[in-house]
Amino acid sequence: MVAEHGPAVLRVCRAVLGPADAEDAWSDTFLAALRAYPELGEDANVEAWLVTIAHRKAIDVVRRASRQATPTDRVPERPSETGRPDDWDGDLWRALAALPPKQRAAVAYHYLTGLPYAEIAAITGGSADAARRAAADGMKALRKNYPVEGELR
Repeated sequence: MVAEHGPAVLRVCRAVLGPADAEDAWSDTFLAALRAYPELGEDANVEAWLVTIAHRKAIDVVRRASRQATPTDRVPERPSETGRPDDWDGDLWRALAALPPKQRAAVAYHYLTGLPYAEIAAITGGSADAARRAAADGMKALRKNYPVEGELR
């Protein structure tokens, strides 16, 4: 069985996992097949049965890898001790808080998260044109109430 169907099983494992993890999934496939072989019907398509097991074993490896920690060079940000960003600018936040709710939301969603106006409209209700207008009015009010040093009005 291994000699006859092993190459097909290995191709499936490589296709799903790449060459690095394919051999382990290949071995797991034949171990699982060995345990289940006594229940296999005589008229069963052995190659299809093995390929199904190989596919499931390969998917198990992918799922296992997605749950493992990923090493990184960067240390995650520490939570602020004050409950706000370390580069807190109270005047800017007060200017944002003074905006009407739709303007504040449109400015935050568009300029801080980069959402298009159509998506902002879906979140806040209304049309994309209304979201665009709210963002423009909000930015105009912010520029008026929170001038940036060196910026012309």
